[in-house]
Amino acid sequence: MVLALVLLLALLVLSLMIGSTSIAPSVVWDALLNPSADSDQFAIRDFRLPRTVVGLVVGVALGLSGALIQALIRNPLADPGILGVHAGASFAVTVAVGLLGVRDAQGYMGFAFAGALIVTLLVLALGSTRKGSSPVVMVLAGVCVGAVFGGAREALQLTDPDAFDAMRYWNVGSITGRPLEVVWPVLPFFAVALVLALAVAGPLNALALGDDVARAQGVRLARTRVLAVIALTLLAGGATAIAGPIAFVGLMVPHVARWIVGPDQRWIFAYSVLLAPSLLLVSDVLGRVVMRPGEIPVGVVTAFVGAPVLVALVRRKKASGL
Repeated sequence: MVLALVLLLALLVLSLMIGSTSIAPSVVWDALLNPSADSDQFAIRDFRLPRTVVGLVVGVALGLSGALIQALIRNPLADPGILGVHAGASFAVTVAVGLLGVRDAQGYMGFAFAGALIVTLLVLALGSTRKGSSPVVMVLAGVCVGAVFGGAREALQLTDPDAFDAMRYWNVGSITGRPLEVVWPVLPFFAVALVLALAVAGPLNALALGDDVARAQGVRLARTRVLAVIALTLLAGGATAIAGPIAFVGLMVPHVARWIVGPDQRWIFAYSVLLAPSLLLVSDVLGRVVMRPGEIPVGVVTAFVGAPVLVALVRRKKASGL
């Protein structure tokens, strides 16, 4: 845990230092503590610092939402992207922008939450059978629902390309150009989601053994699932509203956490909160360096990294258990 925290702090510093031009650590330190009109300090304070904070907040939300959804449906190959939660939130934001003329994150944040909640409930309903929820059916339902909402989003964007021109980077997942003003309204929702995640971590451990065993241990199944869905919706919806649909972070990080600490959800949640923003910041820094002076959006980099990881997980004889 200490190493994960040190890694995250180091990556926060690297995110402030590395960009189209590299800036020395001493300049970064002066920009934060002794601000002046220097051009490098201006770039750090007005561009790199907000970008780094957005990466930190969005990374925490993506990692924790991925851990939550994997524990909730007992499927190690689940994440908000695969289950269509990102697609639902993106579609709702597209409706807000295209049909209602909303142009700022504060305005369409509620739509992102609503879209994430609707898709989560829809996938949970479609994945349920008479014998309970089926992890395999749940993933298939999520892929289908995500494809439908993704297609509807693309069709809506084609009807008015000019209105959605400014959302090109948002559509592929990007933390570039996001001011701190889009983060502050989301923080209370993320704080509530974090409290709810901590509250259901223990019951989700029992739920992993099956509904009957969890019920015998005194777990209130309906309450646990409702709280987990609320937390998941707040995290995935808020992250999508800020940075767009960033895939694979919520899939990979909980697996890494399980490799380190085993199946205890309390530790998995804690490690996901530290490791997910580290992965997002690494991907963002790589996107700045690979095509310097241009950039690759962080959502594209995580897809390049995440797709081979997903294939490897599927081909493993035994995926890391829940």
